[in-house]
Amino acid sequence: MTKQRIVVGLSGGVDSAVTAYLLKKQGHEVIGIFMKNWEDDDDSEYCSSNIDFVDAAAVADVLGIEIEHVNFAADYKDRVFSEFLREYQAGRTPNPDILCNAEIKFKAFLDHAMRLGAERIATGHYARVQYDPKSGLHELLKGRDASKDQSYFLHRLNQAQLSKSLFPVGELHKTEVRRIADEIHLPNAKKKDSTGICFIGERPFREFLNRYISKEPGPIKNDKGHTIGQHVGLSFYTLGQRQGLGIGGLKAKGAQRGSGNHAPWFVARKDLESNILWVVQGHDHPWLLSQTLLAQDASWVSGTPPNAGDTAAKTRYRQSDAICNIESPANNSFLLTFTDAQWAVTPGQSAVIYRGEVCLGGGVILSN
Repeated sequence: MTKQRIVVGLSGGVDSAVTAYLLKKQGHEVIGIFMKNWEDDDDSEYCSSNIDFVDAAAVADVLGIEIEHVNFAADYKDRVFSEFLREYQAGRTPNPDILCNAEIKFKAFLDHAMRLGAERIATGHYARVQYDPKSGLHELLKGRDASKDQSYFLHRLNQAQLSKSLFPVGELHKTEVRRIADEIHLPNAKKKDSTGICFIGERPFREFLNRYISKEPGPIKNDKGHTIGQHVGLSFYTLGQRQGLGIGGLKAKGAQRGSGNHAPWFVARKDLESNILWVVQGHDHPWLLSQTLLAQDASWVSGTPPNAGDTAAKTRYRQSDAICNIESPANNSFLLTFTDAQWAVTPGQSAVIYRGEVCLGGGVILSN
């Protein structure tokens, strides 16, 4: 690749820091940008934005590159957070990181970088982009490190966005990224990876949601229809949830001795009309298993739906690809039928489609 002006999203973490280093080493003109996407809790114990900027600035200093602090908080609130709240209020469980990538990192940030005269942007995501001269398309591939692959979160990126994006650490394993950071004495070489949703940070999730969503308590019922507790509001629970139900040691009514009546409880269904939270005992209860799913709001990397037929999919980030058949793929929706039933398929989460290493796109789960 000829020398280019590349703007790197420096988050304060080790992955974006090594990304900037690798590109500078290749001879590119590298500019760092720190994206501030949330400002409501700047002075709270849970918001690490200020610390992250200090770390990003220290990295830029070591690498000898410029860094700019850019505030995208208004865009984020409008395009990501408002949608996040809408989905929760509708009883679904959204994934704001996916929306953040599509709307902020690869739209607002990309636009800003282009205004700075950049030819490309780069981030510390574990994924790869490959140009296929035969089809004339950019393909989104899984990262080399299967345990860190983040193509799931990038599946809404389109051809225009991918053509301008670089993911240098996608070619590496995390251990190698840490080794490089250590070797070149980056100040954040040993900084632990951030987890969770960026605007919530390490804060207890229910405490955060309490500020924005009104509670409407109602009954918790088991699969026999018995009321066994009270929920605090359906928005505060997600399918497959095991913790925080307040019914931990309760026996199932009518259960026989030795029949697994102390098995853990899981959220299995949410009845919004009746305001009932349905729970079941045992990880493999039939109510928790789905052979099919319908997804809407589909987004395809190539710009057109894939052919119907055998493929693989993830219905949540931390899972192996599940063999399935994609039926009726359209611009806006598709149906998946799985070879093996999938656990706790959750409306609002994303079903992301793969053929081998290639991520084809995906959609938001509507029903299972």
